Amino acid sequence: MGDVLAGFHAAWEFESDSVLIRYERGIRTPKLFQALGERRVPLEAIAGVTLTPGRRGSVVLRVEPREGADPLIEAAAGQLKESGDPYRLVLPAERETLAEYYADELRGLLNGSEASEPADRYLVAPPDAPLNFKAYDGKASFDGKAVSFRWSWTGASSAKWKAGDQSFPVADLGGVEWRSPEVFEGYLRLLPRDAAGAAPQADQDPASVVFGLGYGPVHESLPFAAAVLAAVRERGAGAPVPVPVPAPRRDPADIAERIRHLGELHQQGLVTDEEFSSKKAELLAEL
Repeated sequence: MGDVLAGFHAAWEFESDSVLIRYERGIRTPKLFQALGERRVPLEAIAGVTLTPGRRGSVVLRVEPREGADPLIEAAAGQLKESGDPYRLVLPAERETLAEYYADELRGLLNGSEASEPADRYLVAPPDAPLNFKAYDGKASFDGKAVSFRWSWTGASSAKWKAGDQSFPVADLGGVEWRSPEVFEGYLRLLPRDAAGAAPQADQDPASVVFGLGYGPVHESLPFAAAVLAAVRERGAGAPVPVPVPAPRRDPADIAERIRHLGELHQQGLVTDEEFSSKKAELLAEL
């Protein structure tokens, strides 16, 4: 097709075999979009197309990626907020007729039987390495071949300091587990190919980095997780991600430290009274 449909924060170019999404740069554009910059979504990576009413006089054109087609969406595991969905194009309501035209054109190009099946490989390119970000307890870096964790003397637990800085070749990994930094106790955990037994808590696990207020933001840590996940799959080591096993009970001193940190967030107004009471009860239950 070759036509361009511009909306808020992005412009979509419709080609014969793909949709090229270019994200704008600006103070109002979500940082994740700015970090992604540009993405080409092959038609074979699209499961469906929707057009729905949006907020404040807008409409939303969205393509639904096929299951398993995009490492970013797989790494996010449903944790992205609606405003951070890279497959949504928000347009003024007066462009609804034009958006409906392109939605119909896209639907006509999709292979119905194929679109309903999970993809057997990633069809959308992952973010390019090298990538890095600063977590609460260390710095994570990925050069395309190995992931490295370098611990911070101010944030890393004694268990991580004893283990020392870590390097994980892609060939030894089976997956990545990302828990959004926008929730309490978010983290990025590397999963070994042959995971066995209970995984330690993320702040005690040398194969994990933990997030905190201002550390490991979504626009840095999620593309990182997606790039690692894609590299693992490309190396043929990406069997289904192991389901994390409940961790053993924590040391009482560790529980006390987590409650202290939670109390600081509560005093700063970053955690509500209800959230504080609920999480404190969860932590005490682990004793």
